[in-house]
Amino acid sequence: MSAVERSGNEQVRFAALSLLLALGMDSGHAAQLEPIVAPTVPVAGLSQAEWSRAWWQWAASFNAGDSPVADRTGEKCHLKQSGEVWFLAGTYGTRRTVRKCTIPSGKYLFFPLINSVVHPSGEAQTSCLSVIQTARRATDNVAALVLDLDGMPVSNLEEHRQATTQCFDLGVKMEPPVAVYPTAANGYYVMLKPLKPGTYELNFGGILPTMMQAVTYTLIVE
Repeated sequence: MSAVERSGNEQVRFAALSLLLALGMDSGHAAQLEPIVAPTVPVAGLSQAEWSRAWWQWAASFNAGDSPVADRTGEKCHLKQSGEVWFLAGTYGTRRTVRKCTIPSGKYLFFPLINSVVHPSGEAQTSCLSVIQTARRATDNVAALVLDLDGMPVSNLEEHRQATTQCFDLGVKMEPPVAVYPTAANGYYVMLKPLKPGTYELNFGGILPTMMQAVTYTLIVE
């Protein structure tokens, strides 16, 4: 790696850390919040790895104009939500995103601190094993993870890594459905237990060698 490349990488890393610090990342006094579901505990009949697959199928089902992932305000957070678990979107890119989202009471919330998905591109052929391995490598060497709810930071977030152990069809919920197989996902996700009615501030994000995100949600639970 050249000195110029190192300098560029250091600038990106500094920018990423600045984003997470803006979310209130704190290396000390972190705790395990009561609303967090342990990463090995199933919810509504699915493991959290299976919920990560469902999250990607949800995220991939939108066109660019309607995508909650591309949404800058949170106005699209309610789209295509159903059942006991609601999904919160991450972001595309490194710019900090601030959203407001109104959620019915009684819903679990599932969202990625940082994650990656791998699938065939164009006419290229690939194997299930290959995409699983590539997704794992893409989410190795996490530099930082952050989560806080109303200013209370959470520790041990590395334990929340979830990987799809079987390949899936990313395009099954597109309109019309498009076969995108084999697809595999890997990353760090959190499941929150249903919150009591009220207003909350949720901050989350993460840094990987090739990507980062920083998100703030004002959650209004009704």
